[in-house]
Amino acid sequence: MQPLAYRMRPQRIEDIVGQQHLVGQGQIINRMVKAKMLSSMILYGPPGTGKTSIASAIAGSTKYAFRMLNAATDGKKDLQIVAEEAKMSGTVVLLLDEIHRLDKTKQDFLLPLLESGAIILIGATTENPYININPAIRSRTQIFEVHPLTPDDIDTALTRALTDKKNGLGDQQVTLADSARHHLTTATNGDLRSALNALELAVRSTDPDNKGVVQISLGVIEACLQRKAVSADKDGDAHYDVISALQKSVRGSDVNAALHYMSRLIAAGDLPIICRRLLVIAYEDIGMANLQAAEHTVAAVTAAQQLGLPEARIPLADAVIELCLSPKSNSGMSAVDAALADVNAGHSGDVPLHLKDAHYKGAASLGRGVEYKYPHDFPNDWVKQQYLPNGLVNAVYYQPKQNGRFETALGEQYTKLMAANGHALTPENDSKKS
Repeated sequence: MQPLAYRMRPQRIEDIVGQQHLVGQGQIINRMVKAKMLSSMILYGPPGTGKTSIASAIAGSTKYAFRMLNAATDGKKDLQIVAEEAKMSGTVVLLLDEIHRLDKTKQDFLLPLLESGAIILIGATTENPYININPAIRSRTQIFEVHPLTPDDIDTALTRALTDKKNGLGDQQVTLADSARHHLTTATNGDLRSALNALELAVRSTDPDNKGVVQISLGVIEACLQRKAVSADKDGDAHYDVISALQKSVRGSDVNAALHYMSRLIAAGDLPIICRRLLVIAYEDIGMANLQAAEHTVAAVTAAQQLGLPEARIPLADAVIELCLSPKSNSGMSAVDAALADVNAGHSGDVPLHLKDAHYKGAASLGRGVEYKYPHDFPNDWVKQQYLPNGLVNAVYYQPKQNGRFETALGEQYTKLMAANGHALTPENDSKKS
């Protein structure tokens, strides 16, 4: 029997789950299908994100024949069969999986068929096509990136599978516990194939109760998916406890504790949560003390999202270790929060006349920008003048810390500038108004 993920493949472009930047109304692949002006393309992204589904839906929506081959295991003879079919019946949509492994012999055979339009090639790969695919193929295809599906996307697909009586599991009475559904949508890291296959295994291997209902619990899904929901409980409290513990461990510079809590999130497959939390930590807790650490964290998160789990754990571990051992400063967050507190309390005031927009005719007659001093016309590109509104002229929001060389240096410059403007930088004048 064909797997559930195979049976539930969409036959129309409208039925594709996720990838709306490509197949949504008005987007590029949707437009190609609507106009029946298909061009060969390469879809690249993580496994189970819909590359095959997009190809299947394109063929189904356009009524073209659809064939699937693998560049690594199928030979030139298999390509010749597809080419003959194209000659006999017209255009064929060919999904060529692992296209990055296409050798020169098969490539040379395909190129003229792509040029003539006899075969619409849809290459699928998890590798970066700009690095791993021959330029001759790249130049004849459009390259589209597919992204991991969101939990909501996977939830939609699970609902379809549970209600579809023809291709899905709708012929059985199945009750999927909320915690089990949540685990399927989050622990699969956007891989719909894994979620559907785990769901089918759970349903087929669970005996119905005395009312004929197949009850699927979190424990059953954990067993079928082979991933424990270690960071979540029924109410979600433990999940947020682990996230909180991760940030507090980094803030407290405890490398081992931070690695432990991140590993619990990794084991639960919570890659998006980890990435978001590390970005928050980099700017909230390290911030001005070491902006390079923030840059490194952004790079690590980008790499992790491209790699997916389990490989994503490697750049994430590097980031956590650096963030733990880095000097800490929350001065940036504290400064903007202090400024926001003034704004929210109604302490704003009018923008000084010399700072107002003066590009339009008649601005000078209104006094706009007339007395503005252009700093680059003065020594050291600086001149004393008022920037804050009159009611906030003595407000001080930023209080630099000295926990890292970078912020220490910025703090020295800040102190000089404040003194030149007639303000002594002391904690007592924080947010004082004249």
